[in-house]
Amino acid sequence: MKIADILLLDFDKEISNTRRTLERIPDEKGEWKCHEKSMPFGRLAMHCATIPLFGHYIIEDDSMDLAAPKRPHASLEWTGREAAVAALDDAAQKCRTSLASASDETLMTPWRFTWGDQLIGEAPRAGMFRGLFFDHMIHHVAQLGVYLRLNDVPVPALYGPSADEQWSPK
Repeated sequence: MKIADILLLDFDKEISNTRRTLERIPDEKGEWKCHEKSMPFGRLAMHCATIPLFGHYIIEDDSMDLAAPKRPHASLEWTGREAAVAALDDAAQKCRTSLASASDETLMTPWRFTWGDQLIGEAPRAGMFRGLFFDHMIHHVAQLGVYLRLNDVPVPALYGPSADEQWSPK
């Protein structure tokens, strides 16, 4: 089994979890914040929807320097739940296509992530993909779950049951 095939097993599950969470966000809550230091609900949702682009860049680009990005930043403007799901679908399709076509050699090639001269990380693409894409998205989708709870919106069962929904493996 290729490395990409293993990563795709997690990819499909995490995109499904992200979609199920985004589908519950009330359109009118885009500017809501649970704390003054927190990101607004809609901006956080759009961040989650576009994180798969980061996975796509890890596979397609030789490196990334956040101080001098080669790619445009995705819009994080909240225009509603449908737009967030559409952004996720677009980003996920690009990422999945890149991942599915990636060879083991490509995924084992070191990928460098910097902010100017400051090294953030450097490791084989497969490891950077897991850490910077999967872990990053899971972290922020979990935050969305807290935002849902604080707005009395049922929280989806993602890795086990929630107080609102039973879980069953697919």
